[in-house]
Amino acid sequence: MGLADLWGHHWAEILLIASLLTMWSLPAAVQLTSDANPLTTIQSEKDVVLSMLGTPPPGTPDSSPTIAISQDTATEQRENVTFRCSTQDADVTIHWVFNDLPLVFHERVQLSTDGKTLTILTVQREDSGTYKCEAQAFHQVRSSAPTFLTVNHGPDPFEIKLESGVSRGEVVEVIEGSTVTFSVETQSHPPPSYTWFLPYDSIPPPTMSSFTIQAVSREHEGTYRCLVSNGATHLLRLGALKVRVLETLTKPHIVPPSLNLVENASSVALTCQTPHEGAGVLWLLRGQALLPSDHLVLSADNRSLVIHGLRRDDTGPYECEVWNWGSRARSEPFRLAMSYGPDRVDITSGSAPGVVSTVEAELNSSLTLQCRAESQPGAEFHWTLEQSTAVHAGQVLIIWALTWEHQGIYNCTASNPLTHLARSASVRVRVVGPQSSLSAGAIGGIAIGILAVIALSAGLGCFLYIRNARRLCPWSLTDLSLHSQKEPPSVTPGNNSHGPRKPSPEVTLDPLVPTLPKGNTESHYEVLVNPERNIYGQINPSV
Repeated sequence: MGLADLWGHHWAEILLIASLLTMWSLPAAVQLTSDANPLTTIQSEKDVVLSMLGTPPPGTPDSSPTIAISQDTATEQRENVTFRCSTQDADVTIHWVFNDLPLVFHERVQLSTDGKTLTILTVQREDSGTYKCEAQAFHQVRSSAPTFLTVNHGPDPFEIKLESGVSRGEVVEVIEGSTVTFSVETQSHPPPSYTWFLPYDSIPPPTMSSFTIQAVSREHEGTYRCLVSNGATHLLRLGALKVRVLETLTKPHIVPPSLNLVENASSVALTCQTPHEGAGVLWLLRGQALLPSDHLVLSADNRSLVIHGLRRDDTGPYECEVWNWGSRARSEPFRLAMSYGPDRVDITSGSAPGVVSTVEAELNSSLTLQCRAESQPGAEFHWTLEQSTAVHAGQVLIIWALTWEHQGIYNCTASNPLTHLARSASVRVRVVGPQSSLSAGAIGGIAIGILAVIALSAGLGCFLYIRNARRLCPWSLTDLSLHSQKEPPSVTPGNNSHGPRKPSPEVTLDPLVPTLPKGNTESHYEVLVNPERNIYGQINPSV
């Protein structure tokens, strides 16, 4: 029940008693006399009533309890505080009130047996506030005046906060040119003092809990410290914050390898070159984020990409992107120059679709053969005809007029000077068209026979008609017989050279040929059948 309720209840009792007095005859001891003062008599009766209710009559000294405190200001966790409630009334019950609410007791709050002494051990900041004690007797409650306890505390540990920044572990990153605000928040009573230590000297150190930098630059990069002190508690707290200023990112560059790359025989390292040390690096392959594997290995900082065992589909394009939480920049696409091949060699003909292994063409017609093979760089091609030493360089072989000699197997060889690989394919060419029923050997034999007959006839004629003028004949019969047994000279180039003439061996003449009589030793010449000598041709023997 509150004080207002108690006083209301007492005044109701007073009114009830006053109404009874109107009907109650005063005792003889208090009968009014003619010379008595009525007001004094009424006042005395009122005092009697108030005395019966336990309320001091007006004009009497105040008997409300009072509080004595050992100290009204204490330091947190260092001191104890004792409250003593004093009252003039006996047989009263003491109640303690904290911030207008009944005090909650716990292990740090101790109360004496009579309840008049309250002790707070090792005061805490939550013990700060107003304390009152109430003395309650029968229907009467008297309250002391409030007593205020102040507990000095702090400063508590704190962290420096940076607006417009992003924390990266122990470092806070800010974008160059942005506006940043440093601030400190800590619990302390009384309010603390602030001293800032800056990594540059362009402005005086601030003495407030916060300050702002406009258009931050690389000059502002470094460690910021703030010292917070409380003169009452004699406590000091120091906070620190490392700040990194991120430059506006520029386009990175992929450093190409310096070696010639060969498929399946090389490993290559690509480096993303950027001047921004704090920027993250992301690799992209064909426009998509690159997924690391045993084949594609990234370094710990993602700035190098190693490709093991090059394949021809590893040519790219590759891109590297540098980024921070405020901006991004991407390199130009980069493709690897890789050597590979040649792969399978295919031969095609202008007159036949697809790859061919046999080609038939008309005699005297033209023929085009093309050789192809996948290779990087482009392959070098060479054509050869079987059983021939001739070599034709080029991817395309053209024969303008086919002859029988063009028949055969043609080989095409593709080679790569960088991979040192070579592959080949072949095609059979057949020439079709009209031709003689006799073979070339038969025709040659006939020609040689005809020449032999002509030579023999000429020799016999000369022998018959120049018996007496034998010197006019350029050939001897023995020579004719010898030439008739020899084959005609070969038509192959290189066989047309003539050596010195050898003596003719002895031969047996044909019995049908007339000879000189044995007894005629006067002349070594036959008698000419025709005496007109001008019909014969003269041959100089010295030639």
